[in-house]
Amino acid sequence: MKTDVLIIGGGLMGFSIALQLAKRGTRCIVLDKDSPGRHASGVNAGGLRQLNRDPAEIPLSVAAAEMWHNIESLLDSDCDTHFPGQIRIAENAEDMQQLEERAAMVRAMGFEHEEIIGQQELYQRVPALVPHCKGGLICRNDGYGRPFHALDAFRRKACSLGVEYHASARVDAIERKRNKWRVSTPKGEFRAPVLVNCAGAWAGRVASALGEPVPIKAAAPMLMITERLPRFIEPVIGAVGRKLSFKQMQNGTLLIGGAHLAELDFEHQTTDMDWMKLAVSARAVMALFPQLENVRIVRTWAGIEAFMPDNLPVISRSGTSPDAYHAFGFSAHGFQLSPVVGKIMSQLILDGQAELPVEPFSIQRF
Repeated sequence: MKTDVLIIGGGLMGFSIALQLAKRGTRCIVLDKDSPGRHASGVNAGGLRQLNRDPAEIPLSVAAAEMWHNIESLLDSDCDTHFPGQIRIAENAEDMQQLEERAAMVRAMGFEHEEIIGQQELYQRVPALVPHCKGGLICRNDGYGRPFHALDAFRRKACSLGVEYHASARVDAIERKRNKWRVSTPKGEFRAPVLVNCAGAWAGRVASALGEPVPIKAAAPMLMITERLPRFIEPVIGAVGRKLSFKQMQNGTLLIGGAHLAELDFEHQTTDMDWMKLAVSARAVMALFPQLENVRIVRTWAGIEAFMPDNLPVISRSGTSPDAYHAFGFSAHGFQLSPVVGKIMSQLILDGQAELPVEPFSIQRF
């Protein structure tokens, strides 16, 4: 099968790129070794976060936030998004100083989305919080969405514009002949002049096939969800001194994460929960909201994500192969960036450059 651009990886990044290319009249085929959203894209926490981003990511994150707030115009779906803001809590004076330094750094870069709030506003927004906290850092228009809803919306919109996708199309071989990429899969051979690597935790194998191995690591961040509760909190909550992120979803459940990892068997694509680490996340929640002590956890899971040593993604053209591009390694915080990455990659492919700064994300930094 022939097309203009061949995209390896049927997650959010793959379909976002395909959608943006299709909007500009470019034919695309998306290949996925399993099914769309089987791993990171469909099972992450759904955070739409500008707060506390690496400085290199801030311009992309701010642009992505604008796209998410208008996501229905792009996808014909709101992806079940909700924007109650996000707060990073300071429990003591040292935490507060750290947040003030962070806010000053963001302002020095020319951005205003991260603001310090004092104790009074903190408790107005989070009245159920334990009483000893000093204040926080807030991004008022942060929020969350439903990852699989979003993935399905990107896929449907892309396909409505002519994008083809093939599930169960594991990449067995990649070669370049006569200025065309040839990718062999169990579903047959696919050909295109342009190749895009969006293979997530498996992207390192594609990069190696292109002659540019990278120090990518697969890991499985754990999440857990509680029984439904009466609504008691609106913003997404994090804390300076704790590995914690949690939110109360639209149906009343609490989604709790803390960047703790499951035991991963990468070759067999299986995970085993580490209950001791999940207990650490639970205790972090109870330290801030002790009234939740007897709330039941009803489900836990872990998705397979791609992590880079510097926790920054690769968003770039290949350094070794003509007409090849990469978008992977989002290190468990790629959901929010997905619409802007599609736009950036379409610009790199069709225009030769992007509107936003992508130099920090070059694959050649390794």
